[in-house]
Amino acid sequence: MDLFAIEPQLVADRPGQTLIGDKNYFGREFEQQLAELDIRLLRPARKGESERAASQLFKPLRQVIESVNETFTGQLDLERHRGRTPGGVAVRVLQRILALTAAIWHNDHTAQPVMWALTTYDH
Repeated sequence: MDLFAIEPQLVADRPGQTLIGDKNYFGREFEQQLAELDIRLLRPARKGESERAASQLFKPLRQVIESVNETFTGQLDLERHRGRTPGGVAVRVLQRILALTAAIWHNDHTAQPVMWALTTYDH
């Protein structure tokens, strides 16, 4: 809720958003505050709760998130960024993500074969 208070444009510019969180984003008051902001919360059910909407999405979504995180930390060496300041870390991480995105965009727009594994872009 603090994030939405600090950055009200996150809500104002995007009405009807869906927020995906883990099972620790819970509470009647919390969900009521989100509803007042027109934000729908998707999260796994906690122990003792009945099944929640869209719960079938979480297992495959988690696999995608874990895969992306592994790519970022492993292939892009994001854990060895060598940034000395927060700004330096941000620049080094973003430059690697931008380079990967540019390579994927280029291949997509030049009719290169579809590569589902990011290993292709590792070198």
